[in-house]
Amino acid sequence: MSLGEIRWLLREFNIRPKKSLGQNFLVSGALLRAITSAADIDKKDTILEIGAGLGTLTRVLAEGAQRVIALEIDERLLLPLYQVLQDYPNVEIVQGDILKIDLAQLLAGPGEAPKEVNYKVVANLPYYATSAILRRLLEAAPKPQLLVVTVQREVAERLVAEPGQMSTLSVSVQFYGQPHIVARAPAGAFYPSPKVSSAVVRIDVYEEPPAEVDDVEAFFFLVRAGFAQRRKYLKNSLPQGLGLSADQVTSALRRARIEETLRPQALSVEDWARLYRELAPQLR
Repeated sequence: MSLGEIRWLLREFNIRPKKSLGQNFLVSGALLRAITSAADIDKKDTILEIGAGLGTLTRVLAEGAQRVIALEIDERLLLPLYQVLQDYPNVEIVQGDILKIDLAQLLAGPGEAPKEVNYKVVANLPYYATSAILRRLLEAAPKPQLLVVTVQREVAERLVAEPGQMSTLSVSVQFYGQPHIVARAPAGAFYPSPKVSSAVVRIDVYEEPPAEVDDVEAFFFLVRAGFAQRRKYLKNSLPQGLGLSADQVTSALRRARIEETLRPQALSVEDWARLYRELAPQLR
């Protein structure tokens, strides 16, 4: 969809993009192709698109997939979406918030009993809710087999960070899947243009997390405690964050073969998992 078409639709339906919802509509054909190529779409696929907007990406997804669920939080965009997508019977337009909606029921379809559905996620994520939406999807039942998401470039770099630059977000995502950046997205690829550049990230979701953890909630409690004071050495920050003694933490770090003077950003997902296994009895 061209910039002219986007502007026409906005005028026709008297819609002004909302900054509060992160509404920046895709107008770059090159970026559109990069997103759909990264999703490896075929005729058997069910695609969940989060933030359908004005249907630019939805139409291309519908041409390649068996079924597209176009989720849009903004009620004002439903009428233009129905108009743009009227020739695509394999598209289901749903108004709702991905953070609140019953995902299993959404995938099953109206009036259907929830069932196991293999699906992919394609989304242009609003900056303000990126972390929450990713966590919602990666912890969902059922989980998507892969995600292709457009996010703020700084966030994309955090998602793919390696030990030395890790964060709570990178640990949270890499625990569930393997992310990599597939395309850069300049501000001009969207209308209206955001103040920051973006990037497209593909996350291939593991069937089972490769890190051996028997209590995911307790594992992430440990991770959050570690990053709560990211400038401090783990031997100093973890006792306070976990409510444990310095001796308990130091002993666990040694058994997990982690240097006591490392900071949290230096640890890989597997490092955190080893430390969790040593501390698990104290975390329950």
